Amino acid sequence: MIIKYLIYARKSTDVEDKQVRSIVDQLAELREFARREGLKVVGRLIEKQSAKKPGRPIFNDMIKRIEHEGHMGILAWHPDRLARNSVDGGRIIYLVDTGKIAAMRFPTFWFEPTPQGKFMLNIAFGQSKYYVDSLAENTRRGLTHKAQRGEYPGLAPIGYVNNPATKLVAVDPKRAKVVVELFERYAEGDLRLEDAVNILTERGIVSSGKKPFHKDRVRFILANPFYCGMFHYAKELYEGKHQPLISKALFDRVQNVMHDRGNRRHKIKNDPLPFCGLLKCGSCGMGVSGEEKWKHQKNGNVHHYIYYRCTRKSKVKGCHEPTIRGEKLDRQISALLKKYSSKEDWTRKLMAMLDVDKQEAVQSYESFAVVAKDKIAKIKVKLQILLDSHLDEAIDRDTYVKKKAQLLLEKKTIDEKLANAEKDELSLIEPAEAWMKEVENLDAIADGTDLLLKKAAAKKIFGSHLVLSNRHARFKIQADLKGPRPISALIE
Repeated sequence: MIIKYLIYARKSTDVEDKQVRSIVDQLAELREFARREGLKVVGRLIEKQSAKKPGRPIFNDMIKRIEHEGHMGILAWHPDRLARNSVDGGRIIYLVDTGKIAAMRFPTFWFEPTPQGKFMLNIAFGQSKYYVDSLAENTRRGLTHKAQRGEYPGLAPIGYVNNPATKLVAVDPKRAKVVVELFERYAEGDLRLEDAVNILTERGIVSSGKKPFHKDRVRFILANPFYCGMFHYAKELYEGKHQPLISKALFDRVQNVMHDRGNRRHKIKNDPLPFCGLLKCGSCGMGVSGEEKWKHQKNGNVHHYIYYRCTRKSKVKGCHEPTIRGEKLDRQISALLKKYSSKEDWTRKLMAMLDVDKQEAVQSYESFAVVAKDKIAKIKVKLQILLDSHLDEAIDRDTYVKKKAQLLLEKKTIDEKLANAEKDELSLIEPAEAWMKEVENLDAIADGTDLLLKKAAAKKIFGSHLVLSNRHARFKIQADLKGPRPISALIE
């Protein structure tokens, strides 16, 4: 009885198939083999799918046809084209055992339906599965080693690109700026996830389908430690060698905002009047707000006035403080500012004092650096001990991963503090130097018409201790003899 053969050709895009001949080459060789051997071919089946797992539709249809018709043959380039898993391999051998498959022919492999032939076919299927399994294991091992070197073994997140030449992750200059802006604005606490989606969409950062990101995707971006120099791989945290886009301090602020936001409603910002937010009510302690009034005269003239008064938001204490005209409050703020203006000789003395403070700050930084570097060294020792304990199976993997993440986060925090320590030590001195130059101009600011400039100067000097009582602005702590004295008194 003549055996009817089905040609089966398969090729997938998986790594293990890179060296396998294309489907066109397989078909050409199989047709020539069938012609040379005088085989009767009744069908040709082509599949483009991996055989690592059962469930290939065309392969399953071929098996069903053979089970239904019986006494058929299969013509394939190699046994691994038919199966790379134990389920599909077992189905073929069972059909050979029951006689449904009468023959199997391969240009690259010998097979006959004999005990020896089935034994060799079983070995070929097992070898194919072993190759796939070992390749997957070696690939995982290689990617883990890459992660341990600090090299991210995956697709670069938004703001970065995969460099095919170096096999490393590099910064994407255009998108990186948008990502940094996104983190900075979200850290302020006023940006919703929906607003973040709009920012990305307006800058051309959309999904592969040219659609705006879902807000969950934006949430994932904001929670990704990759942007501050670390990354997760196989549920484990690693310290990356890639260039961070943001500091860990900024990343932590964003995480705190995401944690605290909940369902808090978004507050709409209003444009306040110049002195709003500067003073508090002297009677009830509530904030002082402003309102505008327009007076329309019969002759057509329109007069604009600004009044400041207590917001009267206290629920336990009534307040009857009167309002004050904006120009009168302006004169009072100017008078307060002039008390703190500095003369040239006072400025020179204070600058000399700041120079001494600067030298002390440098010494403080050096002392901190010694302590910080010692802590970093101890953390590295702990990480090595932790790894050794895990390798010796003294601790389980979950404990290892959790403790490692804690130590890496602690190390990252100290690294950033060390990098910013010198800047932090001078963070008060440098603004003080700048402020000394500003106080020389306090008279000009007080006599000027820029109300926002006056407000900024008053904030720096008085903080939140200006009160408005009976239409009179005063420095509350100074009135209680507890506050700072004029600059002239500081150098006496």
